[in-house]
Amino acid sequence: MQALEEFRAEARAWLEENCPPAMRTPLPDEERVWGGRKATFKNPDSKLWLERVAARGWTVPTWPVEYGGAGLDADQAQVLREEMARLKCRQPLASFGIWMLGPVLLKYGSEAQKREHLPKIARGEIRWCQGYSEPGAGSDLASLKTRCEDQGDHYLINGQKIWTSYANYADWIFCLVRTDTSTKHNGISFILFDMASAGVETRPITLISGASVFCETFFTDVRVPKDNLVGGLNQGWTIAKELLQHERGMIAEIGRTIGGTVPPVDVVAQHYLAEEDGRIAEPALRDAVARHVMKDRAFGLTIRRAAQESETGTASGGLSSMFKYYGTEQNKAKFELIMKCAGHNALGWAGEGFSDQEIEICRTWLRSKGNSIEGGTSEVQLNVIAKRVLGLPD
Repeated sequence: MQALEEFRAEARAWLEENCPPAMRTPLPDEERVWGGRKATFKNPDSKLWLERVAARGWTVPTWPVEYGGAGLDADQAQVLREEMARLKCRQPLASFGIWMLGPVLLKYGSEAQKREHLPKIARGEIRWCQGYSEPGAGSDLASLKTRCEDQGDHYLINGQKIWTSYANYADWIFCLVRTDTSTKHNGISFILFDMASAGVETRPITLISGASVFCETFFTDVRVPKDNLVGGLNQGWTIAKELLQHERGMIAEIGRTIGGTVPPVDVVAQHYLAEEDGRIAEPALRDAVARHVMKDRAFGLTIRRAAQESETGTASGGLSSMFKYYGTEQNKAKFELIMKCAGHNALGWAGEGFSDQEIEICRTWLRSKGNSIEGGTSEVQLNVIAKRVLGLPD
């Protein structure tokens, strides 16, 4: 315990000295740092902050030092998160490489793949996207048809992916491909390749929120080195399932960690609703806000407890589905409640009659509707929970 408190004091002192004041403010989506070869920094301090944190290994604090991490244990990592939250430090790097690819490379990647890709992920030098869903393979992902053919000294990939988040900005892709057409799940492989390769094309898909987060992605005779295959030929489904657990955990926390400059529900309520003796005057809304805040707090504590259980190997195998379902439904409920509290002020799409924050509330409310679809629909998660956790029959 004393060693942990010493680490807390060290982390607190370092953060206070090295986190620029501008990085201790709410993070607008347009200033979020995704890194990569084409990275831009709307706030110069964002680049400085990323470089300092990455040099310390704290973008991926629990990863081994040789792969760009800091080698912290789970308790130290939690202390670091607490100290960053205390100072209101911005997340220095948003990364599918950190949230999804990194953990499976640590487990399934070759030593050469780990040393090639993990340090670049930790430093934000390469931005990754995910090639999973296809027009005919969404919830039934194992029906994917993108072909990967052995050409002797390389693989040749042809096919299409859809809902590829930020594919138009990504440098590399981790992709599921079919390497055996005679079997379904056991004919899938997991492969990495450069999005600058000849034959790769992306087309953004505009959402109802006005953003173009997702893309259609097309592969036409894309040549990929054989060394880029992860985990062995036709072993991709095992890796795919592991990665989905990390993705669902990431999406589950969207409402708690990603929201741009949209304030918490209780702050919105205090701003827009009349008060009596320091309380929201409308009893029904006051009750709804209080219930949401309590649920959010309980969810955060549950995630923390599950992380500790994972370290001891006692965590339930269905946690990622439970968290994904609850977290995304909680996030949608949050924005519905925010809309009720803000009233007509939250209906602005553009124009001088609405503040930037009110416009963001409206657009983020619309975007939140996709949370329970991406990464496996809520219905799919409930099926997983029924079978794997409750043991119910098919």
